Amino acid sequence: MKQSFPNLFSPLVVGPASLKNRIFSTGHMTVMLENGVPSDAMVAYHKARAEGGAGLIILEAARAHVSGDSGRPAIRAYDDACIPGYQRIARACHPFGCKVFAQLSHPGREMPLAADGTYAVAVAPSSVPNERFHVMPREMPRVLIGEITDGFEAAAGRIRRAGLDGIEIVASHGYLIAQFFNARTNVRTDEYGGNFENRLRFAREILSAVRRGAGPDMAVGIRLSGEEKDHDGLDGAECLEIAQALAADGVLDYLNVTAGTSAGLAGSMHIVPAMSFETGYTAPLAAAVRAKTDIPVFVAGRINQPQIADEILASGQADMCGMTRAMIADPLMAQKAKAGNSDDIRACVACNQACIGHMLNGYPISCIQRPETGRELEFANRIPAKSPRRVMVVGGGPAGMKAAAVAAERGHEVTLFEAGTALGGQVALAQLLPGRAEFGGVTQNLSREARAAGVTVELGVRVTRELVDQTRPDVVILATGALPFMPSIEGAEDGHVVSAWQVLQGEANVGSRVAIADWRCDWIGLGLAEQLARDGCHVRLAVNGMTAGQSIPQYARDKWLGDLHRLGVEVIPYARLFGADQDSAYFQHTLNGDPIVLEGIDTIVTSLGHQPVTVLGDDLGNWDGDIHMIGDCLSPRTVEEAVLEGLRVGSRI
Repeated sequence: MKQSFPNLFSPLVVGPASLKNRIFSTGHMTVMLENGVPSDAMVAYHKARAEGGAGLIILEAARAHVSGDSGRPAIRAYDDACIPGYQRIARACHPFGCKVFAQLSHPGREMPLAADGTYAVAVAPSSVPNERFHVMPREMPRVLIGEITDGFEAAAGRIRRAGLDGIEIVASHGYLIAQFFNARTNVRTDEYGGNFENRLRFAREILSAVRRGAGPDMAVGIRLSGEEKDHDGLDGAECLEIAQALAADGVLDYLNVTAGTSAGLAGSMHIVPAMSFETGYTAPLAAAVRAKTDIPVFVAGRINQPQIADEILASGQADMCGMTRAMIADPLMAQKAKAGNSDDIRACVACNQACIGHMLNGYPISCIQRPETGRELEFANRIPAKSPRRVMVVGGGPAGMKAAAVAAERGHEVTLFEAGTALGGQVALAQLLPGRAEFGGVTQNLSREARAAGVTVELGVRVTRELVDQTRPDVVILATGALPFMPSIEGAEDGHVVSAWQVLQGEANVGSRVAIADWRCDWIGLGLAEQLARDGCHVRLAVNGMTAGQSIPQYARDKWLGDLHRLGVEVIPYARLFGADQDSAYFQHTLNGDPIVLEGIDTIVTSLGHQPVTVLGDDLGNWDGDIHMIGDCLSPRTVEEAVLEGLRVGSRI
């Protein structure tokens, strides 16, 4: 359906910068640095979003002073070596009418490790401990305050020389400047602590220094949390008062409003909110700021579709919408929306697995639905096939859909066979879990991609060796998936033991007292526990790991663990399923082998991993054609690996 977004695609003047539309990419770490400066991969990554129609790109947080260097690598804006990298990004993005701002920061006490992996000498306004990272910082001496302020000015000068269009100061998420704002973390008795004006002094000195370094021709903004949503964090009224005061000083060209803080687990969930949060839920925070200030207000937080952004703008809640993950999932999002092709947008499902999940693990950013993201240098363009071939793809899960789409885009004649009545594979089950309905977008997006590329889809067809021999394809791509793994469980014949799949498909009569045996430590155990608890069951979630959700991104896991605690779910770590009887589940402690006996159990639900389905692959062992195996039938893992392997094989054949 054609849609028009007049608000989203109207221009906006931000100080000396004129933005062509209201879509921006927020500052986010890409893990694409080489020796502290932007790499070719980072240039290509941002260029793709500029070419796709973004009006503004704010680059990742750079360190303005060496005392802010941490174990999480960042651009070293305190060194002249950063200038050429910034220049290359600007030159790559400017031809598409996209403005580029840099971002300057200092983590303060949010800094557990130094660059060499040792514990850092973290600094803060006061020696008040951080709860999340268990850091006790050193109180900043006044001389260091001056040195850091000078560092921000010098860094701004380097960014100006690099030819960027603006600078954003990070005072959000409980980082150093925000630590000065907060009377619970700033207990100084000098001119930088105490009353409200004193607690704003450091920020004002930083902003004045940045303005001096940037000069009059660059936009200067600040990123603020509208509410930190954490124990001892700044509340909404405090954040609003700070925003009003800074906006009134006449130094800033815009305010960028977000939510959360890095200081605690509860607040950190809002740094990159998962699908369990409502779309656009931070907009009211921006609206409160916009009502009390007279400079443009930006907002970000689960704005994943153009219609959501346009509504936020139309309602006057903000002037600019951060759509970072939307453009990670689809760098052409803005271009498609402007052209009226919104249905073709690959919508972000906020799984957080390959974007923030990669970053937290120290790997370059990507997307489970679009593994081309972060790999632009390798997969930026589809290379047409030298000689078109007839390709049979067996299996309509994520791996098969992606392989089929890419192969067809390159000019091959592709037919995708799926034994079931619908595409999607295990995604169809995953979307049934509480709060995971949005994950079903993976199937919608990949199936649309395949059909748009010209793939012929045959549903309800189980491929056999005979069918392969009859159709005589040149290439067979096996994406036949996996089935639940069920080991031998002592006493299972006397108990009621069912699989997670049976529960989700409505094939199991689950009693009122349930034990979940969760070897995977992922979404499945968490989701089943929530679903059964909401159904009125007494649930004990026994996980073969340190905590439930151990293998999934922390911002999604932590929200879920909080919800399960509120629902009364008992989480039992270090538990290996051993046996069962009529009313008990028997586990072993994985560290010492001691028994863990859960009595009064009606049903044991297992989530013990999956076994690859290789029947067709075995039957084709002596077939003389070109065969490839991808996804779970190669090795059961996640959607991310399945789609990436689909991309790779589709690009290679």
